[in-house]
Amino acid sequence: MDYNGIKGDRRFPDYLLTLSASHPDDSWSNEEKMAFWINTYNAFTVKLITQNMPLKSIKDIETPWDRKFISIEGKTYSLNDIENKVLRAEFKDARIHFAVNCASKSCPTLQNRAYTPGNLESMLESSTRAFINDPKMNNLTTNKIQISNLFEWYMGDFTMKGTLVQFLNRYAQVSIAPGAAVTYMEYDWTLNN
Repeated sequence: MDYNGIKGDRRFPDYLLTLSASHPDDSWSNEEKMAFWINTYNAFTVKLITQNMPLKSIKDIETPWDRKFISIEGKTYSLNDIENKVLRAEFKDARIHFAVNCASKSCPTLQNRAYTPGNLESMLESSTRAFINDPKMNNLTTNKIQISNLFEWYMGDFTMKGTLVQFLNRYAQVSIAPGAAVTYMEYDWTLNN
């Protein structure tokens, strides 16, 4: 992520203003709502980083996920509010974890385009597949898997419709056995620049 480039781009504040001037309501489809909140989370994470540079990690910022700095049509949110009270609570789709980015090397890759109602499903699928099969994020074999802490932290999201291995096998390039040994990789909070 080129945070310095974004910080100097005059279009970025306009994009944030566009997001801040909107608020999903009952007239919006689920796809419109989910795309809006994913884009909002990612854009304001980038804003948080650019406002606090130079940084080595998002964790160098005091309470980065709990500070209420995101204003959407007069209502103020934190990143945690958007992720946990909106995205996870309303949509109950584990793939959200591969769409939102926490500005760290162990986070899923931030896409270079916005989520829209038309591309939401394909982008969620491709982001999930890319993250699960990325050897820097997960080491998968038939009988042993070493996986991202995301799967441990949000286990309930990944096991809503089956086991964790069943979820992984929907996307993995290798077939993981139901009884495969599971360990977790250390999360790298270094800034993803």
